[in-house]
Amino acid sequence: MRVLMFDIDTLRSDHLGCYGYGRDTSPTIDAIAAEGVRFADYYCPNAPCLPSRASLITGQYGIRTGVVGHGGTAADLRLQGESRHFTDDYSENGLFMQFRRAGMHTVSFSTFAERHSSWWFNSGFNEMYNVGKRGGESAEDVTPHVLDWIERNGEKDNWFMHVHFWDPHTPYRAPASFGNPFEDVPLCDNWITEEIFAEHLMHIGPHGANEINMWNDDQNAQFPRHPGKISTMAEMKEFIDNYDCGVRYTDDNIKMIVDLLKEKGLYGEDLAIIITSDHGENIGELGLYGEHGTADEPTCHIPMIIKWPGGKKGFVAEGFHDNVDLLPTIKELLGTPLFGTDYIYDGTSYAKTILEGADCSKDSVVLTQCCHVCQRSARFGDYVYIRTVHGGYHLFEKEMLFNVKEDPHQLHNLAAEHPELCAKGAKIIIDWVDEMMKRSNYPIDPMWTVMKEGGPEHCRGQLEAYIKRLSGTKREYGIPLLRAMYPNEK
Repeated sequence: MRVLMFDIDTLRSDHLGCYGYGRDTSPTIDAIAAEGVRFADYYCPNAPCLPSRASLITGQYGIRTGVVGHGGTAADLRLQGESRHFTDDYSENGLFMQFRRAGMHTVSFSTFAERHSSWWFNSGFNEMYNVGKRGGESAEDVTPHVLDWIERNGEKDNWFMHVHFWDPHTPYRAPASFGNPFEDVPLCDNWITEEIFAEHLMHIGPHGANEINMWNDDQNAQFPRHPGKISTMAEMKEFIDNYDCGVRYTDDNIKMIVDLLKEKGLYGEDLAIIITSDHGENIGELGLYGEHGTADEPTCHIPMIIKWPGGKKGFVAEGFHDNVDLLPTIKELLGTPLFGTDYIYDGTSYAKTILEGADCSKDSVVLTQCCHVCQRSARFGDYVYIRTVHGGYHLFEKEMLFNVKEDPHQLHNLAAEHPELCAKGAKIIIDWVDEMMKRSNYPIDPMWTVMKEGGPEHCRGQLEAYIKRLSGTKREYGIPLLRAMYPNEK
């Protein structure tokens, strides 16, 4: 058996054709989806990059692993403690180790571990290829190494390959030679009207239209597709075009790999393919552009596509799942044993969905973001309920409620109209926290560790400088609001 996993950074599911997108961003991914199972409502429970992959690899939520942030204590996996033996349980029970336990030779093409000093990510790999750019690379840096490995080793049996592409991630970086295939293609639903864009130009907070570069409008000449700010509707469209270029450029590189496998006769029933992402992207939603800094629908709704030997074909799995579910699923599909006796996965296996089309979904999922803001959200029914503890110097309401089926871009906060749904969402979060803390070996919720250490990593120490930037502009209305909302911060 051979298994190929495409781990595509910052890939919004709703920008793929197989998820209903109207632009031609993903013909190769769409074709693979038609050969396997596509999960309609799949979520990143701990956004963004580092917390998400910690959950993916461990099969546990960040509230248990301790990884919910990008800095401070909450950016490191918690130590196992006195129950640790010669090796630790995270390493032995992690996602990639399952393929090793199943007798496969494992190889990864990724810079993730170095980018985040998260060396646990490499556990289970026989080979690791790091092109050395710490996530600044584009697909043309990665794909040649993948093709070379397949040329040398592809015909061997029993291998697992992890291929990590960063191209949809900020800064948008598809090479200039790729051009803009979407230049003359209109946006799909044109939800950002002139009136809405005018509101975005008045947004208070990082990664708004005036500060694409988080806290200022600086632009890196190395990444001409990623401007420091956007001021017009035409620039807004070009910005979305460039995100879609990153998706299509990734898809084209996946095609090169798939084509080589087909040429060598390796693309058959016994080849499994997994396609997923760590998180999505806000592209105008909540006033944010080019960032994955919230616990909402565009940031946390991710694709999951699995083509598996003997599995369903062209099947769409409805219902809620999240990325801690993949590990117990792989364990069931491969039949690998648990290492030790005390390790508990938080995920639910959906192996029977892949093989039989059975419903293995959950009633709801809880989403956490503690890198740019501190938020917990509940996704249930047609709704996402978002509860903000620290808004990252945005002026978010403490409670937000959106009907994401009718309002996918989160334009209408329904919290005041539906307190009963807010209460339902809050109860889902409270009950989930209680259950996770019962399972945890640590008595502290790591979200509150982030708060006690100064708040989300990406906004620490930025308030006064940002207020200075707002002074004398049309947005200085936000200065007293920021001071009132964050009275003890600088």
